[in-house]
Amino acid sequence: MTVSELINKTEKTAFSFEVLPPLKGTGTSALFSTIDALKEFGPEYINITTHRSEYVYVEQPDGTYLRHFVRRRPGTVAVASAIMQKYDIKVVPHVVVSGMTREDIEYMLLDLQFLGIQDILILRGDKAKEEARFMPVKDGYSHATELIEQVNLFNQGKFIDGTPIKSPGAPFSYGVAAYPEKHEEAPNLEFDLQVLKKKQDMGADYAVTQIFYDNEKYFQFVAQAREMGVTIPIIPGIKPMAKLSQFNVLPKTFHLDLPEALSKEMEKCTTDAEVKQLGIEWGIQQCRELMQHHVPSIHFYSMGATESIREIAKEIY
Repeated sequence: MTVSELINKTEKTAFSFEVLPPLKGTGTSALFSTIDALKEFGPEYINITTHRSEYVYVEQPDGTYLRHFVRRRPGTVAVASAIMQKYDIKVVPHVVVSGMTREDIEYMLLDLQFLGIQDILILRGDKAKEEARFMPVKDGYSHATELIEQVNLFNQGKFIDGTPIKSPGAPFSYGVAAYPEKHEEAPNLEFDLQVLKKKQDMGADYAVTQIFYDNEKYFQFVAQAREMGVTIPIIPGIKPMAKLSQFNVLPKTFHLDLPEALSKEMEKCTTDAEVKQLGIEWGIQQCRELMQHHVPSIHFYSMGATESIREIAKEIY
């Protein structure tokens, strides 16, 4: 079954989470420990992020710096295969525009098809760190909707040059991103919702939101989306606070507002341990309210938050 079929068949709110491929050369032990910590809660699927290459500056013996183009977290397809071999859990690799050519994407789709993976999440992805704004690579795309067009063409049994695929496999089912507090580059929320509606009309089966801490923002977003004709499931994305630095970093990085109640409690914290406990308590409260509103699934972002997610899941699942 596809992700959309899985979350629609369950009577209770489904559980899922996202993992990152290991840093280059670090092995899979940390990855598997995250999955081992959370698998008892019956995840319907695990998302696997894809990361673009980026420039890094390496100091040379003479004191100068040499610029290298490297991918710090390679192996999304390989990680998907490793998880499939070790666990009986559906995997959902991210397929992104960022840093990828049309040919790169085509070969990734072929690799995923060879593995029998039917579900993917289609995203534009982040801009490169050295860029002031998102810039497509040569022979790449600027928007997720262009990537959707390529996946749709692949699903129809055609390569990007229009030639037929001799042995087309099962078509991909895909989800897309949604932004309760709008994408940072969108001029307004209505425009952002129009983009989400377009993604649905092109074939998206569901949407997963950027992280948020104010449920009212999510509820309002879903209500506006439904008014505009968006009918696909909109899955809330949750990441528990875990460090003092996140008080300033998360709003800036993800372009979101912290609710006043959470902000006041954060100001009282003096250690990371206190923030972590607050994050768990807020996460439990936030997820219980979402469940009361019968959300089809809750998707957790696990980076740096596995222990907190486990504590939340113990209370709500």
